[in-house]
Amino acid sequence: MITYRARRFRQQTALFPSGSTLSTPLLAMSLSPEDISRIALLSRIELSPTELETTRDQLNGILGFIEQLQAVDTTGIEPMAHAVDVVQRLRPDVVTETDRRDDFQAVAPETEAGLYLVPRVVE
Repeated sequence: MITYRARRFRQQTALFPSGSTLSTPLLAMSLSPEDISRIALLSRIELSPTELETTRDQLNGILGFIEQLQAVDTTGIEPMAHAVDVVQRLRPDVVTETDRRDDFQAVAPETEAGLYLVPRVVE
């Protein structure tokens, strides 16, 4: 099962020394054809045998890339909110338009208690 494999992978990666780098051998976590069939079933997706193999290869490639990222030592690196260090310009929070609700409701076909009344659509 995928959750079992993910749990096992997390337990095994906890054994990596803190100084691991990309040159450290990576743990191989891969999905079997049975895993892909189960994912497809849960996703309500029908896959032909060819599509199953292609999907398995693509997902295993993604998992391999994630393993490479997890192997990098990020000790002391502060998390970023954005990839580019950008300062967002903010405008002052002031009202720039007047309240014209009464003007808009005056031309509406039907209103009640400040709300627009519309014809019933669903019976």
